[in-house]
Amino acid sequence: MTNTAETSPDAPIKIVVVYQSLLGIYGDQGNAKVLTKRLQWRGVDAQTVFVEPGEALPADGAVYLLGGGEDNAQTTAVRELRRDGALFAALDAGAVLFAVCAGFQICGHTFTIGENDEVRDGLGLLDVTTRRGPRRAVGEILTRWTKPDGAESLITGFENHGGWTTLGPDARPLARVEVGIGNAADGTEGAVQGRVIGTYPHGPVLARNPDLADWVLGLALGRDLAPLPGPAAEHDGLRAERLAFVRRR
Repeated sequence: MTNTAETSPDAPIKIVVVYQSLLGIYGDQGNAKVLTKRLQWRGVDAQTVFVEPGEALPADGAVYLLGGGEDNAQTTAVRELRRDGALFAALDAGAVLFAVCAGFQICGHTFTIGENDEVRDGLGLLDVTTRRGPRRAVGEILTRWTKPDGAESLITGFENHGGWTTLGPDARPLARVEVGIGNAADGTEGAVQGRVIGTYPHGPVLARNPDLADWVLGLALGRDLAPLPGPAAEHDGLRAERLAFVRRR
């Protein structure tokens, strides 16, 4: 399904960073730079749009990005996004939402905050719930992602979250954990439901995993993207070093 948001054919593709001041403490806004540049390298006119609480969220974005943040920031972000309403309209029109860590958690039905584990309502975009886990997940994470064509790809990143996430029947895991905690030490990582994608790794995760970035872009554009030319040997060598490091942990 293509993005049917009402935009001019000549308008640039918008990558929207949502509330960086609230959900940007781990540098996840770097995912926007990755997506924008990978479009531009393909000759596609693209721009990054930053929106803060109190500002109107554009309803014509192709990809919306949520990042990591603290408890109070999560609560504020949910309130502001519900009040604004444009994210829901954009998703109905075919946009993609890519949410990391705290952003992933607020996409679910509920999440908990504070020492007393107070339950807060999420955005209800993913059939998941999050509660405080028995231990904090901190460290490098390596997962195995099955791509739409059936091929497998490894995803690397850094996880740092106290919430453990349980998937309901309408959401499926993004990947399977090889090293690390993931959602709840149950072997799963992330969640996908329609065009909403949640995941825990930082990195930024799309900088570390260009195949994942291109999949997100392909969903937004409604077509598969041809691989980008580049120094494959150098990239593959660096990635092999990263994988070897994580597996030694």
